[in-house]
Amino acid sequence: MSETNGNGKLYKLDNVSRVFRVGSQEVRAVDAIDLDIDRGEFVAIQGPSGSGKSTLLQLLGALDKPTGGSLSFDGRELTKLGQGDLTKVRSRDIGFIFQTFNLIPTLTAEENVELAMVPIGLNRGKRRARGTDLLEQVGLASRSKHLPSKLSGGEQQRVAIARALANEPRVLLADEPTGNLDSQTADEVVAILRKLSAEREVTVVLVTHADEVAQRASRRLRMRDGKLLDQPAPSLS
Repeated sequence: MSETNGNGKLYKLDNVSRVFRVGSQEVRAVDAIDLDIDRGEFVAIQGPSGSGKSTLLQLLGALDKPTGGSLSFDGRELTKLGQGDLTKVRSRDIGFIFQTFNLIPTLTAEENVELAMVPIGLNRGKRRARGTDLLEQVGLASRSKHLPSKLSGGEQQRVAIARALANEPRVLLADEPTGNLDSQTADEVVAILRKLSAEREVTVVLVTHADEVAQRASRRLRMRDGKLLDQPAPSLS
């Protein structure tokens, strides 16, 4: 985990746009967005298909660059960084969770988590210890030796969360993480994300279609046609 810049903001977006060209036409997937996201905040982004929410998540994850505006992460202007520096930001500071679990089927739960630590140079003993701890945090200590095929969908997604936490990121970006889960299992996954946000100050930005998932966030945003719509933060008990 890298040093912070000393204030509460993790992301700052000023007039950020992402325009794609399709033949002679322009598609404004993200259109002039202004947005601040604080450390430890749990933000849900909703919107219909094609609203731009997944494109926005890719920009936040340094997987793509804006075609206009300024996007800062922890005080660093991502739009000015080269690919090498962007790769470092992704590997050190950002964890990704997707609707599809993307686990390696021939590796056990603990091996899938440990594999994510290889690029940062941890030795096998430290990888094993940290992997065990992470699986315990998501309630899967007793399933660590199981292959993905022997795990339920909810268990596989919890392995994916543990894997995303392997390098102690400061932000988790989740693209429809409950999309393949039943309502009870989805609630369990969201509870884990809320706990990470509240207790470990991990910033969580989650894209979802589900109202019941978005309502659990500390702030709820809506997108349509590439723009953020005004949406008051829900009051949580």
